[in-house]
Amino acid sequence: MPLLIVACGIIALLILIMGLKVNTFVSLLIVSFGVALLLGMPLDGVVKSIEAGIGGTLGHLALIFGLGAMLGKLLADAGGAQRISMTLINKFGEKKIQWAIVIASFIIGVALFFEVGLVLLIPIIYTISRQLKVSILHLGIPMVAALSVTHGFLPPHPGPTAIAGEYGANIGQVLLYGLICAIPTVIIAGPVFNKIAKKIVPHSFNKTGSIASLGEQKTFKIEETPGFGISVFTAVLPVILMAIATIISLIQETAGLENNTFFKVIEFIGNASTAMLISLIVAFFTMGISRKIPVKDVMDSCTVAISQIGMMLLIIGGGGAFKQVLIDGGVGKYVAELFKGTSLSPILLAWIIAAILRIALGSATVSALTTVGLVAPMLGHTDVNLALVVLATGAGSLIASHVNDAGFWMFKEYFGLSMKETFATWTLLETIISVAGLAFILLLSLVV
Repeated sequence: MPLLIVACGIIALLILIMGLKVNTFVSLLIVSFGVALLLGMPLDGVVKSIEAGIGGTLGHLALIFGLGAMLGKLLADAGGAQRISMTLINKFGEKKIQWAIVIASFIIGVALFFEVGLVLLIPIIYTISRQLKVSILHLGIPMVAALSVTHGFLPPHPGPTAIAGEYGANIGQVLLYGLICAIPTVIIAGPVFNKIAKKIVPHSFNKTGSIASLGEQKTFKIEETPGFGISVFTAVLPVILMAIATIISLIQETAGLENNTFFKVIEFIGNASTAMLISLIVAFFTMGISRKIPVKDVMDSCTVAISQIGMMLLIIGGGGAFKQVLIDGGVGKYVAELFKGTSLSPILLAWIIAAILRIALGSATVSALTTVGLVAPMLGHTDVNLALVVLATGAGSLIASHVNDAGFWMFKEYFGLSMKETFATWTLLETIISVAGLAFILLLSLVV
């Protein structure tokens, strides 16, 4: 019965979002209340459970998410993102243009959320496409592969950051292992898949696409942008700080060193929230004050960034509410009992559940958070590496994006593709990312 109730809840969510066009956050709240009542939760505990789910998820995530949005906006508004892209493209040249796109998109993808990175990079891709007389899709596939992988695998993106918090995983380890798995996954889903896509749907590489919906784009002359080195440093500083702290922590554990003041300071600086705040303060100078941009304009960029992520935060909070209802309603324990004694790895189980929910729900973040509610209760019985379970959940939540996912429609419209062509490129690409990501996570689980 518990799983049947969850299935009914997911169907109701689909009807509300896709059929009746109800706002995703409102839909999640309605379904959370409905599922809680059907699971037999006491009436005085339903609201408390939903509030705890929203508060617990956003309490961990809002600070990192908000600071990350500000950092990305400053990088975009100052021209830093454009400088990274154009410099790499000029360095690599026409023959290796795909690799330039992959590296630029990966660096920018670390600092910017998927939709923001897509909107920022597509005009640049269009310009390069016209200059070099190459297919827009030839450049677009490597770009979205890198953006999608960073979105699903790497903190400070909302999905992996939220999942790490819910599972109680070390966010630095998630980042370090995520980078190890992300790089080969991007190569397979980007430049390698590009060659396969040209054989599957060759006509789609003749399409010109349209970015009219993006409106007027802010572009810079190269001399108006900050330097390449400082732009890259600003974009990846949170990653550098978190990675250094994780490596030092791993050395400390391996060597059995006592936890003294030095290690405590490093752990503090490497905490995701601290790293994001330090990086934002650095960005105030590198992308603002040092370039003679008034402090008011810098702060205006930060204000706009926060206003743009308001609904996204509520949706993530709604996903957290649904997750908490599944835990408090006993569904998680039911699933744990169901798989008690099974030889199926929690890594594989997390991926399978996230993949099924992704296909049903569309939203990667909501699918991942719902998976946590089902998988978390069984993790206490295993010694599995929690960082790898986070990555497996993230990988599963990317699979088979189709008509219920906003990314599907954005890709289709920007690249001027038919439905069939979008399924053969975007949907297949997302599936390759998910499956390849799982493969590398399972390989990594053999050594960590």
